[in-house]
Amino acid sequence: MQDQLCHVGDVTGSAVAVHCCSPEVGLTCLAGTDNRAEGRLTPTPSARPGEREAVRAHSRDGSTTYAEAIRRALPDAVQVGDRWHVWHNLCEAALSEVKAHSNCWATVLDAPLYDGPRAQTTLERWHQVHGLLNQGVGLLECGRRLQLALNTVKRYARADRPERMLRVPKYRSSLVDPHREHLRKRRAEDPAVPVQHLFEEIKALGFTGCLNLLHKYINQGRADADRSHISPRRLARMLLTRPENLKAGHRDLLARLTAACPEMTHLATAVRTFAPLLKPQPENADALDLWITQVLTADLPHLHAFTRGLERDRNAVIAAVTLTYSNGPTEGINTKTKRIARQMHGRAGFTLLRHRILLG
Repeated sequence: MQDQLCHVGDVTGSAVAVHCCSPEVGLTCLAGTDNRAEGRLTPTPSARPGEREAVRAHSRDGSTTYAEAIRRALPDAVQVGDRWHVWHNLCEAALSEVKAHSNCWATVLDAPLYDGPRAQTTLERWHQVHGLLNQGVGLLECGRRLQLALNTVKRYARADRPERMLRVPKYRSSLVDPHREHLRKRRAEDPAVPVQHLFEEIKALGFTGCLNLLHKYINQGRADADRSHISPRRLARMLLTRPENLKAGHRDLLARLTAACPEMTHLATAVRTFAPLLKPQPENADALDLWITQVLTADLPHLHAFTRGLERDRNAVIAAVTLTYSNGPTEGINTKTKRIARQMHGRAGFTLLRHRILLG
């Protein structure tokens, strides 16, 4: 399908964006970013040598396969990283840092951490992994000896302290929630009150669950103390949201949580200072170097991994924060193509699909 879809139209624009390509045969699915080529499927740049000179910039994501294919087909074109993917990668790194510092901001909320067989296993694995690493054993060998996946070993290796592997419990809403205050009051009056009596009392108040659900609720400590009213993912979302778009209460809560430890403060500062770089400006190249230098001075291993990714694709990232080219039109065409294919799945052939895409 790719071969038939991509050889349509001409490359009349000076900048194109890539979504799918093959380094072996040079097939690419392109969409221009200027008015002359925007929103169209255009041919592979390596298919017509006379058209190569017309392309000066190529927008793509961070895939090394895409980078190599573009380098072979258009060696003189400027490769521009996609800003959405850069921001998405930062969001993932920020979420990992928030999870790693659960033991810091959870104390502000008076929220418990996981404390049970699962938490004990996590701590034991951390000591096992770091024990082998201290002996000079490599990551792959650690995974082989401990029968763990390589990415799991890397996750344990990034945590310099075992406490960073503990997480805040993620409780879902329960049928017992409406009766929490009643349970808390009764257990405060009589700590030895049997669970069966509590079950009968809330049953009379409208509880529709079973006795085992109440047992689990009480054993988790949710009847005695307020559970964390935000999860690590929700905290990361607040951290990555524009401050003016947050409610006043959320801004105050975010300020309290990011002040829980120096690392959370550094994380909040890093996110706030990186966001303006996504608006292309010529001076952003120097600002990006300064940002990377500042991040490397903080104890944020997941952000360090993010900066290493930026360094590996340095030229494309600098072009992304200094040039206005975008991969958005290509992503839009790909989304539309997938939507059409799903609508026609099992009901039409490729010929009709091709016509709908080309004429749509």
